Amino acid sequence: MSTSTPEAVKKLVDNMQTDLRSLSMECKKKFPPVKEAAESGIVKIKTIAARNTGILAALKENSSEVVQPFLMGCGTKEPKITQLCLAAIQRLMTHEVVSEAAAGNIINMLWQLMENGLEELKLLQTVLVLLTTNTVAHDEALSKAIVVCFRLHFTKDNITNNTAAATVRQVVTVVFERMVAEDERHKGIIEQPPAVQGNSNRRSSSTLRPYAKDAYMLFQDLCQLVNADAPYWLAGMTEMTRTFGLELLESVLNDFPQVFLQHQEFSFLLKERVCPLVIKLFSPNIKFRQGSNATSSPAPVEKPYFPICMRLLRVVSVLIKHFYSLLVTECEIFLSLLVKFLDGDKPQWLRAVAVESIHRLCVQPHLLRSFCQSYDMKQHSTKVFRDIVNALGSFIQSLFIVPNVGNPAIANTPAGVAGAGGPATAQSGPGAAGVSGGVTPQPAFEYRGTWIPIMTVTVQGSAKATYLEMLDKVEPPSIPEGYAMSVAFSCLLDLVRGITSMLEKELGQSAPQTRPDPAVVQKQSSEQSDKEPGTRAIWVEMVNACWCGLLAALSLLLDASTDETATENILKAELTMASLCGRLSLVTPRDAFITAICKASLPPHYALTVLSSSASTLTNKSFSIQGQNVQIISPSSESQQQVVAVGQPLTVQPQGTVVLTAKNIQCMRTLLNLAHCHGAVLGTSWQLVLATLQHLVWILGLKPGSGGALKPGRAVEGPSTVLTTAVMTDLPVIANILSRLFESSQHLDDVSLHHLINALCSLSMEAMDMAYGNNKEPSLFAVAKLLETGLVNMDRIEILWRPLTGHLLEVCQHPNSRMREWGAEAVTALIKSGLIYKHEPALSQNQRLQLLLLNPLKELSNIVHADIRQKQLECVLQILQSQGDSLGPGWPLVLGVIGAIRNDQGESLIRTAFQCLQLVVTDFLPTMPCTCLQIVVDVAGSFGLQNQELNISLTSIGLLWNISDHFFQRGETIENELDKEEAILEKQAKEKGVPLNRPFHPAPPFDCLWLCLYATLGELCVDPRPAVRKSAGQTLFSTITAHGTLLQQATWHTVVWKVLFHLLDRVRKSSTTADKEKIESGGGNILIHHSRDTAEKQWAETWVLTLAGVARIFNTRRYLLQSLGDFFKAWEVLLGHIQSAALSKNNEVSLAALKSFQEILQIVTPVKDSEKPDALSPVNIPILIDPVTASGPGRPLERTDSLAERLSRYNGAEQIPPPAEIEDSALWWSAWNTWYRIGTDSTKPPTSSEKLAFIPSQPFLTALIQIFPALYQHIKTGFSMDDLKKLGVILHRAVSVPISSDASPFILPSYTEAVLTSLQEAVLTSLDVLQKAICVGPESMQVMYPAIFDQLLLFVEFSCKPPQYGKLETKHVANAKYNQIQLFAPAEWVALNYVPFAEKSLEVVSDLYQKTACHKAVVSEKVLKKIIKTLRMPLSLKYACPSESTWKLAVLSLLKVLSIGLPVARQHASSGKFDTMWPELANAFEDFLFTKSTPPDNLSIQEFQKNEGVDVEVVQLISTEILPFANFIPKEFVGQIMAMLNKGSIHSQSSSFTEAEIDIRMREEFSKVCFETLLQFSFSNKVTTPQEGYISRMALSVLLKRSQDVLHRYVEDERLSGRCPLPRQQVTEIIFVLKAISTLMDSLKKTQPENVDANTWAQVIALYPTLVECITCSSSEVSSALKEALGPFKDFMQPPVTKVQNGES
Repeated sequence: MSTSTPEAVKKLVDNMQTDLRSLSMECKKKFPPVKEAAESGIVKIKTIAARNTGILAALKENSSEVVQPFLMGCGTKEPKITQLCLAAIQRLMTHEVVSEAAAGNIINMLWQLMENGLEELKLLQTVLVLLTTNTVAHDEALSKAIVVCFRLHFTKDNITNNTAAATVRQVVTVVFERMVAEDERHKGIIEQPPAVQGNSNRRSSSTLRPYAKDAYMLFQDLCQLVNADAPYWLAGMTEMTRTFGLELLESVLNDFPQVFLQHQEFSFLLKERVCPLVIKLFSPNIKFRQGSNATSSPAPVEKPYFPICMRLLRVVSVLIKHFYSLLVTECEIFLSLLVKFLDGDKPQWLRAVAVESIHRLCVQPHLLRSFCQSYDMKQHSTKVFRDIVNALGSFIQSLFIVPNVGNPAIANTPAGVAGAGGPATAQSGPGAAGVSGGVTPQPAFEYRGTWIPIMTVTVQGSAKATYLEMLDKVEPPSIPEGYAMSVAFSCLLDLVRGITSMLEKELGQSAPQTRPDPAVVQKQSSEQSDKEPGTRAIWVEMVNACWCGLLAALSLLLDASTDETATENILKAELTMASLCGRLSLVTPRDAFITAICKASLPPHYALTVLSSSASTLTNKSFSIQGQNVQIISPSSESQQQVVAVGQPLTVQPQGTVVLTAKNIQCMRTLLNLAHCHGAVLGTSWQLVLATLQHLVWILGLKPGSGGALKPGRAVEGPSTVLTTAVMTDLPVIANILSRLFESSQHLDDVSLHHLINALCSLSMEAMDMAYGNNKEPSLFAVAKLLETGLVNMDRIEILWRPLTGHLLEVCQHPNSRMREWGAEAVTALIKSGLIYKHEPALSQNQRLQLLLLNPLKELSNIVHADIRQKQLECVLQILQSQGDSLGPGWPLVLGVIGAIRNDQGESLIRTAFQCLQLVVTDFLPTMPCTCLQIVVDVAGSFGLQNQELNISLTSIGLLWNISDHFFQRGETIENELDKEEAILEKQAKEKGVPLNRPFHPAPPFDCLWLCLYATLGELCVDPRPAVRKSAGQTLFSTITAHGTLLQQATWHTVVWKVLFHLLDRVRKSSTTADKEKIESGGGNILIHHSRDTAEKQWAETWVLTLAGVARIFNTRRYLLQSLGDFFKAWEVLLGHIQSAALSKNNEVSLAALKSFQEILQIVTPVKDSEKPDALSPVNIPILIDPVTASGPGRPLERTDSLAERLSRYNGAEQIPPPAEIEDSALWWSAWNTWYRIGTDSTKPPTSSEKLAFIPSQPFLTALIQIFPALYQHIKTGFSMDDLKKLGVILHRAVSVPISSDASPFILPSYTEAVLTSLQEAVLTSLDVLQKAICVGPESMQVMYPAIFDQLLLFVEFSCKPPQYGKLETKHVANAKYNQIQLFAPAEWVALNYVPFAEKSLEVVSDLYQKTACHKAVVSEKVLKKIIKTLRMPLSLKYACPSESTWKLAVLSLLKVLSIGLPVARQHASSGKFDTMWPELANAFEDFLFTKSTPPDNLSIQEFQKNEGVDVEVVQLISTEILPFANFIPKEFVGQIMAMLNKGSIHSQSSSFTEAEIDIRMREEFSKVCFETLLQFSFSNKVTTPQEGYISRMALSVLLKRSQDVLHRYVEDERLSGRCPLPRQQVTEIIFVLKAISTLMDSLKKTQPENVDANTWAQVIALYPTLVECITCSSSEVSSALKEALGPFKDFMQPPVTKVQNGES
């Protein structure tokens, strides 16, 4: 209730009156003056109350009088009265009705009471009321009041003391509060403060306002008092304790810092009075050394006194906290002192209190920051901040190392305060960490046998001190074990926490580190740096100053910690520091903290080079802190931790096992956390983190699974890995965190990401180095994580792709297969996901990125390991299956990979690659850019050329066929696209000024594509494997034939020269150099046919195919090719190839060459493609679908015209016009020359008689000769005699060639059959063609007849004299060994049966002669003579002829020829052109009719008679065709004929006849005809010329002479034989002669006498005596004949006639 309301006022007045009444009552007896005063007071109050409206103001005015009675009452020293008065005074004070004067009086009165020791408590109360309710008491009064309180503090009464102390405290507070209020009132008024005089004037309070002055005086005196000096203002102080003074100082400083900060006077006091005081009071503590000998120092050392020391530290804390900015230098001293108090030689309690003080500082990061700014960053200043931290570290270390001297409390279980230190239940002295059972062991640190429990000292972040608050203790308290350690531990944690949380705020970055946009970051950072350029430097300095000490202490604690929570806190601190250093880019400290965590994660003494190298910069460095050492302690392994895992260390040399403790796992999790949350600031220390994780992962046996995530798996060589169930359940979590760690890399900025990648790469390099040279399982951690990182950062894959894949490619080359395999797995997985990822912009628009992604796939091709290539190709296959349609510009790369096969790779690799190619060809040709088609062709070609798997080679040729089909079907599209591309390229080339570089330039691009295809197939046509060659050859020619129409005309030039002829050259070369060794089998169990059992024979087949193919193209595309400029040259080259093939020593090739020759001469007219039995193409190529759909299913033809043209060009396969149209004589003469060369060279007889000479086969020769007639048709106009001679030589030689006895059974008819071989037929056909041509040809040609006759006659001679082929020994066909064909002996050569051929030739001769006998040339060239001469040979041989038919035919022919020739001869008798013929003819008759050969014994009588009939025919010819024309015939000839007839007419004896046959064998018929002819011509009445008469006479004389001979011989024989009859034939002969004589006699009678000359008569008469002698013969037959012969002689019985008279005889 307010004191100024009317009711309150009324109540006050009433109460006053009541009080005065009571007083007057009490004093009535003893103290009358008081009573009077009281009563007058009542009156006074009544009066005031009655008179004034403002009663309170009036009361205050008169307060001196009003108060007086009460003061007097107090003076009575009567307790009751005093109490009453004090109560009344208090009431007045409460209502603020006491004036200044009254107050003074009251205070004086109180002073007296105090002096008398009365009512002390009431006194204090009154003072308090007086000073708190109003401000009337000030200056002297105030000081007196305060002194009253002080003095009461030092009474004997405890209660009073305490109350007084409290009052003093309150009063001091009130004084300062008044000052604050005063300042507040004057705040708006700006005063010009007078200049402050120098420090000399201590009482420079003149400038202060009143209340401020009071405060100033009070504070100054407090300092004086603490310093044990007399006060200036507090007069009357009798005693004072330092402890109380320090407390008061502390409270003022703590509660009213602004007073000191705002007023210079007060600041001055602080600097000049407080600080020196503190420093002075500290001195005993500083000088004191525990356990030092007092005698050693000259003066006795004052022992530190706990209460003062503790209070001093509190004051210092306040000073530092509030006035740091004023007292920079002083604070430096204080802080240094604090640091010193932590020394090991100071008493335990002092160290504990110092630690608490430091803790107070540690929870004020701003303060720490200021220290750093003011000291550490100044040049010549103490590094205070660093020292504090180091001192803490040193302190902690000392607790472990220094034995606790003289502190008995450690032995006992701490009670009291320690009880608050957490669950101390199970504590049983040092080493209690291993308590068994379910009891939780007390958290503690244990290091090298020192065991220190951990207590819960404070709540995190607040420094609640225990010993600094023990203001009531005078003796130093006993410090429980572990307390100081726990506080120091808290200091460290709070220090770290404070610094980092403040830094977080200042750097203005919130904890979640999403990946910022780089531009924004830059902007922010630049703004920041503008705002506070110094801030960063401060932070850097702070961290630099504190990190060593922190790290030393934390590492030690971490090693010693046995409590999970403590460990967690330490790790958190280390982690926070690492992150902080990272944020400030302080590399060394960052790495140091991280190293510490890493080391703690690994088993003790684990050899890990990364850590040791980075730690070596830190370890063994001592940080000197004013003579103290902080050693960075390397963890020891002694602490008894729970072992949770045993595993293999990851080292090159196999070692034993290592153990992981629960703490290791805990550290590992921190490490993961660090990497996860602070990855952005790790930079190069990623290396440390990842290396450690790698080793832990290894020890725990985590192995990478798909996508690079780690899965718990058993190490291959690590049966020694043992994991507790606790860890087993933890493993998946750890693995998961690990994965998340790398997933979170997507939030890192680019630079950090690069750091991460680099670290992984160098880890991987180490793993690779370790895996060299041993087959231990390698660590795949790095590779797996590179993969994971790549996968989660796909959206910015470009920036990390090169380092990432570059390294993985190196891994792929590693000799350790497991390592390689993972490298490949990683690369391929990245490529695949990179292609699938939905990039912005899409890959199809971002060509560069796509190529970047595919590039590593190409690089893999350079690696020799098959398993890597296998992975690469599987990857390609998957890419094709999933992304094939969208590869676009990536095709060249992909195709390059597929095509990068080499023969040294295994079959399976090639097979996989080939699968890819098949997929491409079957599915993707239409979608890929046309520019890649050429690559597809090349790749398919390379598969054809690989030699690992024949089937693949063959299939790839099939693919090339499919590709060509594709080109054909989509020709227009491809052409347009390629032309566009070409235009761009040309433009670029022109800009650069370089020529366009592309194969087959300048052909149009589409044609180039075809040419590449042809060239590829051409390569395959000379593959070492016959099957491949065959297939490629067939495909090449099929494609050129099928699709050649699409080519530009000019391109055909390239096709001919660069493709076809080039191929022919190569095939020819290979064939001629091929090996002749026999190939046993075709690999496996395949048997090889004998016609293919040498490489040479296999190449022969290729040559055949190629030549045939080229010839066929020349044939079908003749018009197209002829329109090219150099067709003639090409034709020559082709003929050259045909010639060399035809002359090759291989029957198959040579024969095929001739077939090709025939084809290009169009001897075989090419049928239309559709009808042709497809001998050459391996598959029946459907040439075209129905023309309408040819442009693609379901599409109408857009360019019907052009396509239709193409189709017609294509379909009609250029219908071949009749040969007459191709009349380019140069071509034909070129062909003739080739034919001539082939013929000459192939039939050239061997010079030596070696058996191994090469002899052309019959089919070859046949084919060769068969070419001539057709060829001749084209050259007949210019065919000269020379050419005919050339031809003749060849024909003759060809026919002369023998055949091998192996082949003879197949070629020859059996000897008896008279059949021509096809070769012989061909020869005759050629001549036939010629003679027909001559027949219809011009006159000039007809001179060739004789040559033809010569040729034919040569062949006729073969019937009797088979031709010799060079010096080769040939056997007659009859002796050839048909039956045993000897496989290994060189073949014997067999001459053919030439008889049928010769006979056929003879027929031709006779026929031809019939036609041409009268021809001028035939006459003048004496053809008839030649014919006769030739026939003479078989005629003379007669029975001796190889074949009986020969001489018979010869005779018939002779008869036929003569029947025509003789008239001609007679016609030309005068010219003498036939002169030489007659003797030949005579000889021929002679040789035939009187042959020297005897008929064979087995000749039947019928046969003999037949033969005799032939002889008779000849004689008849003579009688009809020759003798009648004797006058045209030379005499000698007629003579020879007559002699011959004569010879024929008289039998000559043949001894060989049997009796039975004698009649027949005598050729009686023949003789008779001869004789008759003779006679007929002897006495022909028609003698028209002397010539004829001459013949008759000659014939007669011969006959007579012959008869004479026979008769003589008979008589002689008869006489000699005596009784014995003569041989039958002789008897027959004599009978015949006798008959002849009688015939002659008859003739002579009939003849006119003038026809018979005297000579004849003489001969006839001379016969008579001989006949007479025969009369004695015994044979009746002879006798009767004789009788007939003698009869006519009667006509000669005339008397001799006289000489001629009168001219008559």
